[in-house]
Amino acid sequence: MSTHLPHRSVVWIQALTIAWILVVLTTSYRVTFAAEPDYASELPRIKPLSPKAALDSFRIQPGFRIEQVACEPMVTDPIAMAFDEQGRLFVVEMRGYSEDENLNLGRIRRLTDKDGDGVFDHATTYVDQLSWPTAIACYNGGVYVGVAPDIRYYRDQDDDGRADEERIVYSGFGRGNVQGLLNSFHWNLDHQLYGATSSSGATLDTPNGQKLSLRGRDFAFDPKTEAMIPVSGGAQHGLSINGWGERFVCSNSDHLQYVVFDDRYLIRNPFLAAPSPRISIATDGPQAPVFRQSPIEPWRIVRTRLRVAGEVPGPVEGGGTPAGYFTGATGVTIYRGNAWPHEDYQLAYVCDVGSNLVHRKRLHRQGLRYSGSRIDEGDEFLTSTDIWFRPVQLANAPDGTLYIADMYREVIEHPASLPPIIKKHLDLTSGRDRGRIYRIVPDNFQQPALPKLHEASARELVATLDHANDWHRETAARLLYERGWQQAEEDLQKLVRQGKHPEARIRALRALQAADALPDSLLLTALKDSHEQVRRHTIECAESQLDSPAIREHLAAMVQDESMPVRFQLAFSLGGLDLKDRLGPLVDLALDRPNDLYLDLAIQSSLASGAGPALIQIVESPSPSANLVSRLARQISQQQDKQDLQDLAGWLQNLPPDRWRAATTVLTSLRPQPKSELQRAMNREPWKSARRDVLDRAHQLLDDHQPSASDDKTSSQLTLAIRALTLGDAEREIPRLRRLLSPTESSSLQQLSLQVMGQFTSNQVAEALIDEWPQLTPQRRRSAFDTIVSRPAWQDVLLTAIESERISAIELDFSKWKSIVPDGSATQQRIERLATSLNPDRERILEEYRIVLETKGDVTAGAEVFKKNCSSCHRVGDVGYELGPNLAAMRNRGPDAILTNVLVPNREVNPQYMNYIATTSDGRVISGMLTSETGSSITLRSDNQNAHTLTRAEIEELRSTGKSIMPEGLEAQIDKAAMTNLLSFLMQSE
Repeated sequence: MSTHLPHRSVVWIQALTIAWILVVLTTSYRVTFAAEPDYASELPRIKPLSPKAALDSFRIQPGFRIEQVACEPMVTDPIAMAFDEQGRLFVVEMRGYSEDENLNLGRIRRLTDKDGDGVFDHATTYVDQLSWPTAIACYNGGVYVGVAPDIRYYRDQDDDGRADEERIVYSGFGRGNVQGLLNSFHWNLDHQLYGATSSSGATLDTPNGQKLSLRGRDFAFDPKTEAMIPVSGGAQHGLSINGWGERFVCSNSDHLQYVVFDDRYLIRNPFLAAPSPRISIATDGPQAPVFRQSPIEPWRIVRTRLRVAGEVPGPVEGGGTPAGYFTGATGVTIYRGNAWPHEDYQLAYVCDVGSNLVHRKRLHRQGLRYSGSRIDEGDEFLTSTDIWFRPVQLANAPDGTLYIADMYREVIEHPASLPPIIKKHLDLTSGRDRGRIYRIVPDNFQQPALPKLHEASARELVATLDHANDWHRETAARLLYERGWQQAEEDLQKLVRQGKHPEARIRALRALQAADALPDSLLLTALKDSHEQVRRHTIECAESQLDSPAIREHLAAMVQDESMPVRFQLAFSLGGLDLKDRLGPLVDLALDRPNDLYLDLAIQSSLASGAGPALIQIVESPSPSANLVSRLARQISQQQDKQDLQDLAGWLQNLPPDRWRAATTVLTSLRPQPKSELQRAMNREPWKSARRDVLDRAHQLLDDHQPSASDDKTSSQLTLAIRALTLGDAEREIPRLRRLLSPTESSSLQQLSLQVMGQFTSNQVAEALIDEWPQLTPQRRRSAFDTIVSRPAWQDVLLTAIESERISAIELDFSKWKSIVPDGSATQQRIERLATSLNPDRERILEEYRIVLETKGDVTAGAEVFKKNCSSCHRVGDVGYELGPNLAAMRNRGPDAILTNVLVPNREVNPQYMNYIATTSDGRVISGMLTSETGSSITLRSDNQNAHTLTRAEIEELRSTGKSIMPEGLEAQIDKAAMTNLLSFLMQSE
């Protein structure tokens, strides 16, 4: 049971690794047609360690030690775990990983510690003949198992250690990616079982005959009714729930994410355009550095070298280095036990299966978000020098410790990511007969008695809800749910009032809610609890009892609660009240914390009706939330509620002249659909006069404006004035907007002018942009191109300009353009003819540019090339935005690889950066990377300044182009001299 590896040994291992890398990277190969290169000498097989020897390979932070509680042959290929109420461990074995799904090698093993010493000494095969099982949870004497395409339920009724009951509960989960299957089953405080759908997606049949799509979302279901709902999420492999019921997820290269809100509230308002519910929260970035102690696998070194050289396909990650960053983040887990020091409670732990380590972070509440900061600077919580150590999942345990499922494999990698010339030298089944399970214990740990919650009475289970270990609280809550609450209600009510732990008071509340035995008096008491999370959950529990005047009155008063999570939940829950009862509190919430993106979202979700009066009250306040005003105005445009339009007309009619800013904010946020009632109204009084007054003032401000290239000098008043031009006629306003495209204006003002021009429908927009084309920067040209191709009529104008040589075709992204227009259309045929006449051979262009690799460029000039051409989507240092892949480690990537990705962006496309096309109900065609998807909306982003969040109500079609969001043809803006400078800049950037 080794814990701390001597520093000298670590240095020796690192030195060997560096030496191996140098040998491999300095070996040259010449690919010929005569023979395929053979890398056998560079790809030696790595021998495994015995279970005993493996313990000596670990290095763990002071105060802890690692213990082995099971190993082969008792368990093999463990990837998920669940403890039942007797402390028995059910283990998912994915023995068919990664290509043998048809052999049905997967199993569920039941492990028992009969002598209570903390080491399992007996095992049975509970279920076998499974293809790629990935998730498990205990329920009602059996287990739910995720085995795509199904979720199945198994139970052993005669207690012989083997399940004799089996049924399929759901079917329709995807199997397209062995590393993107459903996973991570966990019970939440609402007595539902949550799971991660992952990247393979799901389309499930429902009892009412409809299909339930889980693309980009996770799921939860009630085991009693087996009703499933989609929930926010959508990461890859790993989901964890903290003591407050909040969810954290992870993906391969985005190791710690937080789910801010849930979809179920959003579907009440179909006119709500939502931001992404899932946000990255690691302060050191999604693909943060990791500090492995194991040698880098030879195959990984060779593959990276070949990818950098362009000899094999695949993304060049992590700056071209084969390791040292998160590539296989999995199994995020919030520690909720009681065996470790108190300060470790609710820390986040993440495995990196590719780097043989477990990483940890401290979570910090920041308003409605969390941030996660590294605890071990330059180090990790747990590392191993053994590359076979493959921590896949973690689990909070009955003994208060943290368990690790170690798949123990020689190679963990998606088979499609391994080039055949490498793969043929590897054995992807190596380790199928091995596997270990460990636990992390503090140095002073003493083994507690095994739980016997299956023998506990209802009263004992209620008492267990106040246990210091959340595994006991969770299991007791589950057992009470399974058995029913009839004999526990009095004890539960007492626990709500007197529970020692806030987590216990929450679980008691939730139990009483499920039992429909939560009296108003107790709700009112809990709404005053000293802990913010108890108050938050009580508000949610009160949603079923809003018919009580006392509860409604108390909820209305809670708008002054000091806690942001409380107010956030309140904004969602108020949506269950009648408009007369919710309007005032919702407006109060909006005015107290204006411009909080997520609080505004919650408020709007509760305004499926009443958007008009809410908008008027908010905009009349001294400091209105411009974000919420814009959202509500957009909703009114789509909803076309007659009362809302009448309320707005009355407000405009009585608006004094000094309220120009308020009138402008509202009128410019309205987006009337063609031939809609709103469009007709805006041409009548009082709308007509209000538009005229707003425009007159806007014209005055713009006439007085002095051009400035500084973004800092673009005032909010000037920004409003530019937006106000959408209220005028194209013939009159387009010339004003054209003047704002001058190079003497700031980039943000130019971009805003382009966005405003795109809201007109006149062909004058396309003509104006074509006239201004020569003076536009490359970034603005890309935005102008996106604007023009967003409307079919404007595409014809652009094509004519190209054919008449007013615009050089070589500057345009024909690949993207062709994907936008309908197949077989006349426009597509014209595009095809132009593209064919150009026929830029990207590989030929790449070869022509390789000469730049032989010359050293000017770093300062290269920084300007980057800022001008790349910074709208990429970030280096403090310059630019991180829409595309992280370029921070570019100097390690190698200039050849950078050149290839710039000039041949579609050689290999990472699905994360795929371009999507949305056709809207008002005739626009919008393209960009799909950055967010909720039950009510999607967000497409083409660069940092061009994001479009569309409600599902306004989307007619959404499809993937199969192409990268990175444009082709950058050689038109970056000649060879500029490319030399750009590469020099990137190679020297931190």
